[in-house]
Amino acid sequence: MTAEAEQLTAHRPAPAAPRVHRGRYSLARTLKYVALIFFLIVVLIPVYVLLVTSFKGTGDADPSRAWALPQIWTMDNWAMAWTTLAPAIGRTLAIVVPSSIISAFLGSLNGFVLSRWSFKGADIVFTLILFGMFIPYQAVMIPLTQLVLNLGIPTGVPTLILLHVVYGIPITTLIFRNYYQTVPHELIEAGRVDGAGMLRTYWSIVLPISIPSFVVVLIWQFTSAWNDFLFAVFFSSSQNGPVTVALNNLANGALLQNYGVSMAGALFASLPTLLVYIILGKYFVGGLMSGSVKG
Repeated sequence: MTAEAEQLTAHRPAPAAPRVHRGRYSLARTLKYVALIFFLIVVLIPVYVLLVTSFKGTGDADPSRAWALPQIWTMDNWAMAWTTLAPAIGRTLAIVVPSSIISAFLGSLNGFVLSRWSFKGADIVFTLILFGMFIPYQAVMIPLTQLVLNLGIPTGVPTLILLHVVYGIPITTLIFRNYYQTVPHELIEAGRVDGAGMLRTYWSIVLPISIPSFVVVLIWQFTSAWNDFLFAVFFSSSQNGPVTVALNNLANGALLQNYGVSMAGALFASLPTLLVYIILGKYFVGGLMSGSVKG
């Protein structure tokens, strides 16, 4: 009976695989792509209006023809916008590059100390640093203006660098602290065993593995400083201010009716941040994820 049972078992047909509802799966995937395409079109509609209007002449760039293609394609708007904004773009680069690097480095030091060299009251200090993220800039603008005047710092590039560094420290500290908490304790302990102090451990062990977080912080700070308008209005002028002030003057000055120039200027002003995200976007996401999970 045992042999017969084994023979019957060997010839028994295999159980049928579960049926996959391909129709339902295909419908769900189709709906997903349709929704994605719809939202992509919604996002790109303003970009389309900006782009086509920037190539229209003075008489052609009218709100009633915002959706229409240019009757005559012209590059005069781009040339005029570049001539007007080029000095301000240079000043903006002089602001965002040092302020991003300095705030990233200070945030890295703060994050390392608060995550690996804990001291009494470290959590209170960290909470007070983060508190600066939740204070609206508008609420402190009057005392901040008085403070800057008392310090005697020249308005324009120097003042804006200082402000972006100071107001960038809370977010950079938060990002680096979260990242350094994922660094294995064995690395820090190995440095201590070898006689390395806090600064030596940071410089030789921690800093070389901090590239993902530095990419995240630099992109964040670059974008925030480049798009800033509130600080620029209070602490600079059209002669020494960044591109946001120059773009505002371009749109509200004598060229108000020339929508093509305003649109070309808006594209010029947004191009650097767009390029940063296109080139470093994958590193930005990777850097965020590297500090999100302990390992």
